[in-house]
Amino acid sequence: MGIIIRLVITAISLWITTLVIDGIELSADTSAGKAGTLLAVAAIFGLVNAVLRPIIKTVGCGLYILTLGLMALIVNGLLFLLTSWIAGELELGFHVDGFLSAVLGALLVGIVSWVLNMLVPDGDD
Repeated sequence: MGIIIRLVITAISLWITTLVIDGIELSADTSAGKAGTLLAVAAIFGLVNAVLRPIIKTVGCGLYILTLGLMALIVNGLLFLLTSWIAGELELGFHVDGFLSAVLGALLVGIVSWVLNMLVPDGDD
């Protein structure tokens, strides 16, 4: 049940991001289509982060230390761009225009997800 809650929270975060940041677009005709696209993109985003983030952090540990963690912004933006590319390959209506939009989008998704996760109990308490 916790995975489904996190998936929905990420989808809501992605939706808010598409409303706030100009370079991130969600193109679906119906509300159900938008919800399905957001859930699919949230699943892709979760998989990309679960698989690649630990590898990147391990390999780039020195850069994280050298830049005092600012490298994480670049990595998050690149992972967000990768999510957009995978969504495009799967013909989902989610597109990120450029690197700056990707960095801002990843940052906003992270902040909104964190806030929503604080508000919604996951049952592990």
